[in-house]
Amino acid sequence: MDKKNIDWANLGFGYVQTDKRFVANYKDGAWDEGTLTEDPNVVLNECAGVLQYAQTVFEGMKAYRTEDGRVVCFRPDLNASRMADSARRLEMPPFPEDRFVQAIVDTVKANIDYVPPYGSGATLYIRPYMFGSNPVIGVKPADEYQFRILTTPVGPYFKGGAKPITIKVSDFDRAAPHGTGHIKAGLNYAMSLHAIVTAHKEGFDENMYLDAATRTKVEETGGANFIFVTKDGKVVTPKSNSILPSITRRSLMVVAKDILGLEAEEREVYFDEVKDFAECGLCGTAAVISPVGKINDHGKEICFPSGMEKMEPVIQKLYDTLTGIQMGRIEGPEGWLKVIE
Repeated sequence: MDKKNIDWANLGFGYVQTDKRFVANYKDGAWDEGTLTEDPNVVLNECAGVLQYAQTVFEGMKAYRTEDGRVVCFRPDLNASRMADSARRLEMPPFPEDRFVQAIVDTVKANIDYVPPYGSGATLYIRPYMFGSNPVIGVKPADEYQFRILTTPVGPYFKGGAKPITIKVSDFDRAAPHGTGHIKAGLNYAMSLHAIVTAHKEGFDENMYLDAATRTKVEETGGANFIFVTKDGKVVTPKSNSILPSITRRSLMVVAKDILGLEAEEREVYFDEVKDFAECGLCGTAAVISPVGKINDHGKEICFPSGMEKMEPVIQKLYDTLTGIQMGRIEGPEGWLKVIE
């Protein structure tokens, strides 16, 4: 696809090859300087650690063109920190956090023509990732690693507005209490694929995973954190050591408390109380917030008051405010926007 002929208004949420990507290699105990390359292909030995033992972590973020023409990223320092935490958990050498942010800047600049225009609804999706690259046959960490950043322009996650979705309570467990659910590792997403395919076949959009130990507490979905709103307007998000610390969710909680003046708390959320909430949403980088209209618990439905036609009012305010900050329409907390150009 010629970048000059991209139909921004009809761009889907998929991969479009861009001009440059960043590549750095770890060998003999140190990261090299890294470089931008035009080659989109990864060449690996057949016995590479990532292929044998799934030693890989990744991040997801976006670059936006704001109302005043700037190109910005949203809180890339938090992505850098979370990726370092993920790497340490899988015995991988963290890519230095300051270099991570600079590499994001350099990669976006190199693909600046692929940042969609303001108002198109599209963005430039950024995918940093790292994997074990040298041959490993015994069960142990790799000795060499590759860190890469790819970019791809994507359309809005929801075409024609965010309509409430229907989710099911899953019979599968997403993460063990002392496992890897709190890091962004490829293996977590691989194990969720069967569950999401099953949910889709049954007519549901997503899964609600409960805690594996007791199956009484709400955790998250396969790729997003939950946000609930009580009948008196308090924003509540589940607290657990086995869910991913979503940057979107953490930002929404700051928006709720410091900008909208709402009560907000992170705490354990028991499934028994879900029926008493006024609103429910799933939050993450791709859609910011996906409103939930119904939850199916093995045939028993929990229906939220706003129904299946529109976002609920508090979740709508959270969505409008956070996207307003990301797009430069609303002044956000200092440091939230990293200006690229």
